[in-house]
Amino acid sequence: MNFFEVIESRHSYRAAYADKDISEADLIKILDAGIRAPSGCNAQTTSFILVTNPKLRSQIAQIFSTETVKTAPALIIVVTEKFTFDFGLDFEVEDYSASVENILLAATALGYASCWYDGSVRLNGADDKIAALLEVPPGKKVRCILPVGVPLVQGVQAGRKSFEERVDWKK
Repeated sequence: MNFFEVIESRHSYRAAYADKDISEADLIKILDAGIRAPSGCNAQTTSFILVTNPKLRSQIAQIFSTETVKTAPALIIVVTEKFTFDFGLDFEVEDYSASVENILLAATALGYASCWYDGSVRLNGADDKIAALLEVPPGKKVRCILPVGVPLVQGVQAGRKSFEERVDWKK
């Protein structure tokens, strides 16, 4: 699959995963894609916790219960750290967003599926409970969960507004 096919194929997968493991080599490629994302002033405020241990995955699924989290062979927990520069800006959200998109594209390129669970992870303190379970150090924040696995059903990307609706091209 070429780069643009990967972009067109990436979708939010919310169904169960096949009972198949992901190779360590593929997990490293997926996470390395996240590490290589751009970062404001190269502060690199995003880090990742890879959970493949079945007991820990089950405990996370008890806190944040979706079909994908319950059945994924790998969970990527995205963690950020707030870093404010002398000039008053921080890039925490931008940094982790770029990392997540790279991870989603890498997973798609390798034949896996994922879903970016963000806002719902922050409801009812699920993020704090997951942070406590995984012993996330103080000063760092669980931002989202990315379950990764082999999809049981083929998904498609949700419809998009037309190019003309989204782009104001000043010729």
